[in-house]
Amino acid sequence: MPDLAAPLIGWYRHHARDLPWRRPAFRARYGGWGVLVSEFMLQQTPVNRVIPQLDAWLTRWPTPTALAADAPAEAVRQWATLGYPRRALWLHQAAVEIRDRHGGVVPRDVDALLALTGIGDYTARAVAVFAYGERHPVVDTNTRRVLARAVAGHAHPASPSRRDLQQMAAILPDDLPDAAVVNAATMELGALVCIARTPRCDSCPLAHVCAWRAAGCPDNADAPRRQARYEGSDRQARGAVLRQLRAAASVPLDGVLADWPDPAQRDRAIDSLIADGLAEASDGLLHLPR
Repeated sequence: MPDLAAPLIGWYRHHARDLPWRRPAFRARYGGWGVLVSEFMLQQTPVNRVIPQLDAWLTRWPTPTALAADAPAEAVRQWATLGYPRRALWLHQAAVEIRDRHGGVVPRDVDALLALTGIGDYTARAVAVFAYGERHPVVDTNTRRVLARAVAGHAHPASPSRRDLQQMAAILPDDLPDAAVVNAATMELGALVCIARTPRCDSCPLAHVCAWRAAGCPDNADAPRRQARYEGSDRQARGAVLRQLRAAASVPLDGVLADWPDPAQRDRAIDSLIADGLAEASDGLLHLPR
């Protein structure tokens, strides 16, 4: 395998975005908690939407213990429009577990992190690496795309697998700070340069070693899956119910989305939110979890 670490490190030091969670002052103030919250929020959410919400969240709850002491409903309400609101409930429960199992300090061990609610392979390793300087492969969608092209010569990555971690581990240098930079740089390269539709190969520090470019950039990927439309979907109905609940302490069940054009869809949205723990019904009222 060609050396990818050196060009990635050099490129990152000149081109990395100045994001709050990368700043030493942020990490000194919030430690592993700040990194954990940022990683929860960044899942399937653009950076520009996360930054103001992250600041508001950490101002209100600067530690896991502070969040754990508040009601789950407040976490869902504060989550606002970040999307996938179950993440707010998972983050609240993780805060409770950090308080009760780890004395209010986010653990640095990957297995301990994986045992927390809502934390998978990516988030556990991201916290261990970016908050505590441990050496682990950190793999997100952008990382997988860079590896697919530079190493495997494919236009787009295949379905996620444990092989992704093995490929990333193979390019990490032994030096701990450099390994953390390579993890961050690979993700950043995939976000800014090695993008999905129109990669900017002329600006890529890996162009001279990229297997896909050497092969002539063939269109050799599986057909991408199309995301279902949001307009008119059950997801839209769920979001509308949650907006109504965030604005009121409780809503009569017969008043939830009373003017929604599809009553059956509204009922499905309510039922699914209750099943997911994002809403509760009692005494004819619907409200956020308490």
